[in-house]
This record gives sequence, C-alpha cells and structure tokens, in this order.
Amino acid sequence: MAKRDMIDDLVDILYPLPGPEDVPDGDEDILDAARDAVIEEREKYEQNLRMAEEHSEDPQFDVLLSEIYAARREMRAAEARMRTLVAYGREFIKPHPYQLKDLAAATGMSISGTRSSYSFEEIAAVVRRIGRQPARLMIALDEDPSTD
Repeated sequence: MAKRDMIDDLVDILYPLPGPEDVPDGDEDILDAARDAVIEEREKYEQNLRMAEEHSEDPQFDVLLSEIYAARREMRAAEARMRTLVAYGREFIKPHPYQLKDLAAATGMSISGTRSSYSFEEIAAVVRRIGRQPARLMIALDEDPSTD
C-alpha cells in the first residue's frame, strides 16, 4: 500500500466523495456522475498541490498553511463581493432600495452592521461596472430645480 501524506489527507478533507445520502432518492446514475465529477476535481487539486510543493522556491513551504492562506483569500474575496452586492441593493435599486432587514438576513449581519458594511469604494465599483449612478443621487438630481 502506498504511503499517505498530507496532500492525500487534504484531498479527502476538501473533496469528499459523495455518498447515496448526497443525491435525491439515492439515484445511482446521479451518484456515479457526481462521483466522477468529484474524482476529476480531486485529481486536479492533488496535481496542483504536488506541483506547488515540488516547485516552491521557499524551503519552508507548507502545503497546509498555503491552503489555509488560500481559504482566507477566498473568504476576503467573498466578503468584498457581498459588500458590493449590498451597496448595489441599497444604492442603485429604484424606486425603493432593498430594506436593511432583508439584506441583514441575507448577509447574516445585524441591520447596523449591514448599513455600515459598504463604503464609497464599493459604490464606486458598482458605478464603474454598471455605468450608472446611484438611484438616490439620480432621484436627488431629478428633484433639484437647478437642473431644469
């Protein structure tokens, strides 16, 4: 039997093979397809980890710590995406923005946390991406008599 190493363990931890409980009605065809997809992902993941370990310039390279750092980067990216979406829901939806209570429930934050979760940077990012100014600004401009 081949010796297992940390990479084998990480593959098993992060890409577990689905079982009958993971598919509707224990459908064997769906289970086989799901397993095939996971096996392919497992192989890619293992290959990437082994390449990273083998080609690392850092003699202190640690595959587990590297994966933890990667997970942290992914969390930060997901949080940034969530802040941008909240900014969109609050600042760009007309005629009424999403209510803070609904956004708070979706984000898992408090209402006050949701209110302060985004900043001008997220609003500016939405402006750049959709090419439109915030609804509140547009409403204010529509109501401003000096724009007539």
